[in-house]
Amino acid sequence: MSKHVEVFIIGGGINGVGIARDAAGRGYSVALCEMNDLASGTSSWSSKLIHGGLRYLEHYEFMLVRKALSEREVLWAAAPHNIRPMRFILPHHKDLRPAWLLRLGLFLYDYIGGRKLLPPTKTVNLATGEFGKPLKAMFKKGFQYSDCQVDDARLTVLNAMDAREKGADVAVQTECISARREGDIWRVQTRNRQSGETTEYTTDMVINAAGPWVDKVLGNAFGRNDAKNVRMVQGSHIVVPKLYDHDNCYIFQNADERIIFAIPYTEDTTLIGTTDKDYEGDPRDAEISVEETNYLCNAASEYFEKPVRKEDIVWTYSGVRPLYDDGADAAQEATRDYVFKRDNEDGAPLINIFGGKITTYRVLAEKMLEEIANHLGAKGSPWTASAPLPGGNFPTQGFDDLTKATGARYPFLKCDDTYRLCRAYGTHVAMVLGQAENYEQLGENFGAGLTECEVRYLITNEWATCADDIVWRRTKLGIVMTKDQIAALDKWMQTELA
Repeated sequence: MSKHVEVFIIGGGINGVGIARDAAGRGYSVALCEMNDLASGTSSWSSKLIHGGLRYLEHYEFMLVRKALSEREVLWAAAPHNIRPMRFILPHHKDLRPAWLLRLGLFLYDYIGGRKLLPPTKTVNLATGEFGKPLKAMFKKGFQYSDCQVDDARLTVLNAMDAREKGADVAVQTECISARREGDIWRVQTRNRQSGETTEYTTDMVINAAGPWVDKVLGNAFGRNDAKNVRMVQGSHIVVPKLYDHDNCYIFQNADERIIFAIPYTEDTTLIGTTDKDYEGDPRDAEISVEETNYLCNAASEYFEKPVRKEDIVWTYSGVRPLYDDGADAAQEATRDYVFKRDNEDGAPLINIFGGKITTYRVLAEKMLEEIANHLGAKGSPWTASAPLPGGNFPTQGFDDLTKATGARYPFLKCDDTYRLCRAYGTHVAMVLGQAENYEQLGENFGAGLTECEVRYLITNEWATCADDIVWRRTKLGIVMTKDQIAALDKWMQTELA
């Protein structure tokens, strides 16, 4: 027997879950399947920023930049635990872009996006101030501007949680194995990759939000083996021990006209990235190349007084961005904006999504809801611009108050653990810790502050099914946990889930 939903979504990345959340919140019946874990693809491979994309101004993508800039404070208000303001330091390199051009770009950046709470750009003296201390002496002048930092994978999970709360059927580890159009409906079959169980849906429309696998889905599930729409571009990052003590991010210009970021990441590390290179093959196999490693180390060492060396690297990650193939000559020139492409056959629609940025996922979802309304009839009205995500129901600038209240309620926690838990769960931290009156009541300690209470919460509420889901996506504790600790966690989880 088939289940019927109005909208069926393939892909549990930020675009898929964002659409599911918006559609379910307006009253549409929605199902979503993800073949692996939520955010296991592109949505956990980003530079962890909510930003307008300063460099896109040079490619004249003014509408993309404006759209992204206007989303920064909207998303910050929706998830003030997961997203936080960050100041960025842009040193002036005398051999690259002139200072007046940088200031002009930053003037546009300040005023075309409706900034209200984020502080404006200002000039900083790198010769005497703290921001110049980690840099080479040649850098005398710089600019400080605002964007935001985000835990990209957690943002994806929060949207999926809200979609489920509003009635969406969200299935992880579940692959779409076939989709057949029968007049005004689709007949879709899915298979759970762990149990082997199959489920059949009928649906009025299908949205293919499979990211870098969008063409593969078209081939395998829909039988369209000539599909070639995506330009896959690999971006790699390195994580090294903390390079400086302040909490600002650096943005460095390079001689090849690209930029890289050096971003405060975990308490003791700095994240450096990203690269841009065309990619062929399965996105799951992407890994940093020697060329990319050298590029990031050399680009950072051009600015930092202490060189960044390959032997310093404590972790790397690489991912594939599924950009729409617009024919650009170089990978870094391909558009980062999203593109919807509806198939040209009659009957129930199939809409494929290409490209997009984590910063603009919410407006992408609103745009897709226009397509849904055109086919199914309008339900509700746009609502996500003023709605908090799970755990984000506190004032935009109230995170410090949340950590103080949490520390007072659970005084046995270390300050670092309190901060991490509040960043991850916001007001849901009380659901994680429950009525615990001491550390022992949190259960087994798996290392790095990860306790049984938190793991059980993640299994029950956030679709975690293995250790990797927890240590690399729900948290970033895999950077500091040992292989033995991660293995022990996975063994414990498999016993619990058996």
